[in-house]
Formats: sequence, C-alpha cells, structure tokens
Amino acid sequence: MPQPTLTTERMVLVPLTDEHLEYEVELDADPEVLRYIEGRARTREEVAGCHAERMELGGRVDGLGYWLATERTGEFVGVMMLPPAERPGEAELGYRLLRRCWRRGLAAEGAAALVRHGFATAGQERIIAQTMTVNTGSRRVMEKCGLRYVRTFFPDYPPIPGSGEGEVEYAITRAEWRAATGLREVGL
Repeated sequence: MPQPTLTTERMVLVPLTDEHLEYEVELDADPEVLRYIEGRARTREEVAGCHAERMELGGRVDGLGYWLATERTGEFVGVMMLPPAERPGEAELGYRLLRRCWRRGLAAEGAAALVRHGFATAGQERIIAQTMTVNTGSRRVMEKCGLRYVRTFFPDYPPIPGSGEGEVEYAITRAEWRAATGLREVGL
C-alpha cells in the first residue's frame, strides 16, 4: 500500500521525499526542537543521514512512514511519523514541529490523523509512542490522541538534561481506538 497524503482541519501531511530535506534541516537546526531527542541541534550531515534512512523505508510497509506537515496555506509545520515498530502489527507515532507551531494543537491534530490512518487504513493492531519522562508537552499530545501510559523505562542512551528520569511509553490498541471513536464497522 503506498503511503497516502493525509488531511486534517488545518494541515496537509504529504509523504516525505528527498525534496523535503531542506525542511528537515531547518527543523533540526533548532536545539529546542531536539531537546528531548538529541539534547542539541543536528548538523546538516546528520539530518541528511537520518533523511536517507527514512527514504529507504518510504511507504513500502503497509502505508507507514514519514510525512511532511504543512498548514493548508502551504506553510511548513514539521515532520510527522508512523513507521513500523519492533513488533509486527505495531507502529510508533512521532512528531517534531517548528517552535513557532507549538501550543497551537497542531501536533495533536496531526498525530490523531496518523493514529486514525494507522488503524483504519494501514491495519495496525497497536500504536505506541515514547518520549522522555520530563517532556510534558509530548505526553499531553499522546494523551489527546487516546494513547495511555504503559511504562517508564531507562534505556542506555547518552545523557541529556532530564534523561535521568527515564523514558515513558504510551500506547493504544485498535480495539481501544475503535471503542473511543465509536467505530463499529466490519474490518476496523
């Protein structure tokens, strides 16, 4: 299944392509955007390397992958992601938005569209999301999308401010999503 373009009330999410590299460079040049991921900005070379890995995945895996998010006006918002997770039938939700787009509900709006796509179109059974325990903004986005706290864990990552508190995982199953949204259609 090819990776589709998704729309929300205020945004358009298009499958990430090589043409979008400069947007990712702009996004990851802000250390605040990567505060809870890298603890610092990424160099252009680092962004290009990550981008190349994403392009290898593309939309070849059940319509999952990475999207460039723009407002309907065409203004760049950020990158949204729903790649396959480690377990079959499971995808991992993620998002990075330009700082000027924070606190406007755009992350939750785009993430909800990806959750809907993951269950209703891509046939996933479970969607997870992970962030640093101290990243309260991202945790709120996960909760707004219906994901629930599952666990706190302590991965062996290089230390960045707040990493001592560990990481949290949130998740939602297709059955939970269907019950919460009232969808009772056959096949969902």
